[in-house]
Amino acid sequence: MTEQTPRPLDAIAARVLPPRLRRGPGSPVRVAALALPGNHPLPRTSLVDAGIYRDGRRTTTPSSLAQTYRSLREQPGAMAWIGLYRPDAGELESLADEFDLHELAVEDAIQAHQRPKLERYGHTLFVVLRAARYRDADEEVEFGELHLFIGPDFVITVRHSEAPNLSAVRSRLEGEPELLATGPEAVLYAVLDSVVDGYGPVLAGLENDVDEIETEVFTGHPAVSRRIYELSREVVDLQRATHPLAGILASLTAGFTKYRVDEELQRHLRDVADHVTSVNERIDALRAALRDILTVNATLVAERQNEEMKALSEASMAQNDEVKKISAWAAILFAPTLVGTVYGMNFDDIPELHWTYGYPFALCLMVLVSVVLHAVFRRRDWI
Repeated sequence: MTEQTPRPLDAIAARVLPPRLRRGPGSPVRVAALALPGNHPLPRTSLVDAGIYRDGRRTTTPSSLAQTYRSLREQPGAMAWIGLYRPDAGELESLADEFDLHELAVEDAIQAHQRPKLERYGHTLFVVLRAARYRDADEEVEFGELHLFIGPDFVITVRHSEAPNLSAVRSRLEGEPELLATGPEAVLYAVLDSVVDGYGPVLAGLENDVDEIETEVFTGHPAVSRRIYELSREVVDLQRATHPLAGILASLTAGFTKYRVDEELQRHLRDVADHVTSVNERIDALRAALRDILTVNATLVAERQNEEMKALSEASMAQNDEVKKISAWAAILFAPTLVGTVYGMNFDDIPELHWTYGYPFALCLMVLVSVVLHAVFRRRDWI
């Protein structure tokens, strides 16, 4: 049976529905919209799927936590796999009382927003994983948090987001009863494998974005710097989700002998560890590529700015040359005007006014001043 959308307690529904409408294994009938007698709504439950397994095969499909507890007690040597979606504190406290879960692990599962980690509390493992999926339209990586409690005869999965899709994991394991028969560690392996495999499409999307950015950098796209920064943040967030997995798998590997993990399961877990190493190497390569692209982009931007400054400087120098020429000619033309203005005043006692050579003298003075000024400006390359 695959995991489905969270549903109300079927045990309560069984009391208010006729037999033909009661939920059975695989039944599509939903009772979320029904109400108890007296117009009281059905209580909320986060139980997505629960199964009791013996020798790798599902024997019972309880519809509530209470039925799961009872079924597990009635079948010694069996294993319970309980899937929850955003459970409340009361449900987790019920699980903690039944399976002796550590209060710190339960608190982490309630609060969520935990980093990937593995903690061992006696015979119970508490594992936090962060699944990821890539939204190409927004160029963003969406993360989902998953908590697992693994004990000698039970597995509890607590999801706080849509990802990862644990129904596919359950279907896969139910199709491989020999693997599932190895115990709760097989469920942990399958979930880890699914989460790690999910990083592949994310990395492919990010690598494609890096290729696009490289093209934009050399074409001078104006928004490329912002895109580089945003993509770098996505890669860093992905690195925070994947790098702790190496330590988690190392801890599991170290406990193979002590906890008598099946040899075939050990091989599967080592295969997941190899995939994690590959994922981390690709992420490190992406970070290095983005760092190099950012450096190249900064260099290209600086070069373009230098070229623009050089063009502005050349334009300014050309403008200065024109101003110099205009100023020089204005000075040359101003000198004759000044002399002519003085001699053009209507006063009788101006020197040389009644002199026979006064007029030729004034003309010669104008020409002489203009020639001198022209020579000075020409020597200074103003004209």
